[in-house]
Amino acid sequence: MNVKIEPSWKLALKEFFQQDSFLNLVSLVKDEYSKEKIYPEGKDIFNAFWHCPLEKVKVVILGQDPYHGPGQAHGLSFSVKPGIPFPPSLLNIFKELKSDLDLDLPPNGDLTRWADQGVFLLNATLTVRAHQAGSHQKKGWEEFTDGVIKTINDSRSNVVFLLWGAYAQKKSELIDSSKHFILKAPHPSPLSAHRGFLGCKHFSKANEFLISTGQKPIDW
Repeated sequence: MNVKIEPSWKLALKEFFQQDSFLNLVSLVKDEYSKEKIYPEGKDIFNAFWHCPLEKVKVVILGQDPYHGPGQAHGLSFSVKPGIPFPPSLLNIFKELKSDLDLDLPPNGDLTRWADQGVFLLNATLTVRAHQAGSHQKKGWEEFTDGVIKTINDSRSNVVFLLWGAYAQKKSELIDSSKHFILKAPHPSPLSAHRGFLGCKHFSKANEFLISTGQKPIDW
């Protein structure tokens, strides 16, 4: 199976790409794209991998589902393309950045600038039907992205994992806390952000850890 993905990830994940479960997922996703409006565009499904090769991963921010509105999703968790209004969770992320690091609201919600510095913006599910949140959950993507997390855990060290919300926090079972730095907080959604996401200072804590392990901090 020739999956179009960044070379270091292609090599590291080659066994996953050959498994029947992944081949079945590919067939399902191709069928969905042929019949339904699916986000993100096909070329952007593995965008997070292209912008952040395995050997450059410093920070992992795990989302659950791509955005399901027009023009929003482009393969990076929580990120939207320039010109798209900030979704509520992303706005709360920027509010926390203002509180934590005194960073003003950026001109757009495109987090590619983070990804290019080593922030791996991974959604647990990489595709979704338009206007149907969670429509591609439990189709096989989760097994694949769990494998991605395990690959980072096994092959890298001193990676910061920002786990926001109960769903992301369950993934801590896949991460060795003796070789990586795990930070947990409620999800930045307006439904939960006030319960501890706002004020968590994860961005400064992540940078402090990166500096302490001899790595270049992220310019958030």
